[in-house]
Parts: sequence; structure tokens; C-alpha cells
Amino acid sequence: MSSAKRSRKPHSPLCEIREEERPTCVGHEQVVLVGTDGAERWLCPAHGAALWLTDPTFRFSAKTRPAAVAAVLRQAFGEPR
Repeated sequence: MSSAKRSRKPHSPLCEIREEERPTCVGHEQVVLVGTDGAERWLCPAHGAALWLTDPTFRFSAKTRPAAVAAVLRQAFGEPR
């Protein structure tokens, strides 16, 4: 057993495309998209939707929670009517 203290919050990286001067990130879920080369992109739902729609070679990683995939689809196609 370890006596090291563990953080109660899970570590989630910030959106890779986040701009500090003018933040345009939308949503709190963490989206992981994988390119054909296997490289992962950790993004917010808004940037994930933009990348996913503009480059069809990206796919959702198994690391992406279903709620995050739903958030990307809402960003991409809007709320259901």
C-alpha cells in the first residue's frame, strides 16, 4: 500500500486548441480524437466537433466518454427538436 495522497479530481488535460487570449472552448467534457497516424488530440466538444467535421479521418477514441461524444454531436448538428 502507498501512503501517498491521491488527488480527488481526475486529471484532464485542457483543450489542445484553446486560445488563452480569446477562449473559444465550449463544453466541459473531454474529447479524444485519433488520427490515422494514431496521434491523439485532447479537445473540448466545440473544437472536437470542428475537427471531426472538417477532417473525416479522425475517429473517437475509446477514452472518450459517451457524454462527450453526445456533446460533440450537439455542437456539430445542434440540439434535437
